Amino acid sequence: MVSFMQSEHLPSFSLAGRVALVTGASRGIGRGLVDALAAAGATVAITARSSADAEAVATEVAAAGGAASAHALDVNDVASIRGAIDEVVDRHGRLDILVANAGLGANHAALDVTERDWDEMMGVNARGLFFTAQAAGRVMVAQGSGRIIAMSSQASAVGIRDHAVYCASKGAVNQIVRVLALEWGARGVTVNAVAPTFIYTPGTAERLDDPDYRRAVVERIPIGKVGTIADVAGAVVYLASDAAAMVNGAILPVDGGWTAQ
Repeated sequence: MVSFMQSEHLPSFSLAGRVALVTGASRGIGRGLVDALAAAGATVAITARSSADAEAVATEVAAAGGAASAHALDVNDVASIRGAIDEVVDRHGRLDILVANAGLGANHAALDVTERDWDEMMGVNARGLFFTAQAAGRVMVAQGSGRIIAMSSQASAVGIRDHAVYCASKGAVNQIVRVLALEWGARGVTVNAVAPTFIYTPGTAERLDDPDYRRAVVERIPIGKVGTIADVAGAVVYLASDAAAMVNGAILPVDGGWTAQ
């Protein structure tokens, strides 16, 4: 008699022995992702523009019993991206997971958008993502394995007033993810994205603590609440794990059903 409790049928969400690099890791969603990846067993390479900010987070992770290292990385600077990833590989010997979390968000009425607005948003959200993924991808393709997870948004799938540039930048994220998934999937590297709705963080608290603003947001979310950092972290840990080995080129909504409408 065949038992359906054989180990090959059971998904594993453990990240033990893996090295995970997170961009934009010093605050907000990125900071929460660091804790979730460390709790799942990964050694986390914490990156931020400020090496002091990255060091502070690494110290907190170590104090909680996790394994972490700190590295300066500015996604606006390709040399900085490549240098940081080389540093991580030199220190840890490999790179298994990239969580490309660093991003910008801002409201711009379309008639008021300036060239600087466009260039800054596209520079971080699209250009920065591509060159970070490229640098990590070179390492992962060479070692024959890896997971790349980009931070997209529900704004990549639907139009949102006063967010023309942001929506365009996150739409670009989705297309970058799909193409990289096609190019690298057969070489052992999966590439996916997580697309959250409004997530309650220290950065969004000022707006979401306004009852009128929060009510207007929640009315658009079928499950009737805004998201948490833990909601995003659950999706990221899943995509980083062996449980998601057959998931490639996917944009995973964490939006309570917003984009199902």
